[in-house]
Amino acid sequence: MSEAPDQRLKRMGMRSWRRGTKEMDLILGPFSDARLGAFDAAALDLYDALLAENDQDLYPWITGAAPAPERFRALISDISAFARARLS
Repeated sequence: MSEAPDQRLKRMGMRSWRRGTKEMDLILGPFSDARLGAFDAAALDLYDALLAENDQDLYPWITGAAPAPERFRALISDISAFARARLS
């Protein structure tokens, strides 16, 4: 049985807010609240794959301290820009 769309968004939102490190909670949580509802199926699949990555890898990708893998590059760029705009 497949996951209902609203349940998927709820699960992904919860996973975004409860990462394991506070820094990633504060980056991915607000991003998921603001953006996931407008994502198409392919973008949600990619974000879901990103959520499976370790915080120790994600944080340097988002802050620009390390290059993100090609498949995540555009999404990481979007998340990074969103986080920086929130700080301004």
